[in-house]
Amino acid sequence: MYEIKTISYFSAAHSLRDYKGKCECLHGHNWKVEVLVSSPHLNPAGMVMDFGELRKVVGDILEELDHKYLNDLDYFKEKNPSSEEIARHIFEKLKGKISERNCRLTEVRVWETQNSCAIYAGDKYRRLVK
Repeated sequence: MYEIKTISYFSAAHSLRDYKGKCECLHGHNWKVEVLVSSPHLNPAGMVMDFGELRKVVGDILEELDHKYLNDLDYFKEKNPSSEEIARHIFEKLKGKISERNCRLTEVRVWETQNSCAIYAGDKYRRLVK
């Protein structure tokens, strides 16, 4: 299995609902986003996918989040804008765009600080969940 990864960034604010602590108040982060894509085969150019294409599709999605108050976005009106839900949101928006290129979106990692990240891997671990 081959795997590639790109790293991108966006800045946004949020406040966590149903949470007691500092993060229930409005605050922001400079988010780091890692996107991993895999394939058992390489394309005719010898790549999983062109890095430039991957950065473009990721960038288009992050543009929707950049410099926004995440709580105001439709997706986060029902879901808390936690790092976990942000990772899932990015994953779900990317999944179809990646599969069009005969690759598989493996996981999305969203770092809210240099020491803390959330990972969403779709159904990668489905067999472990009962």
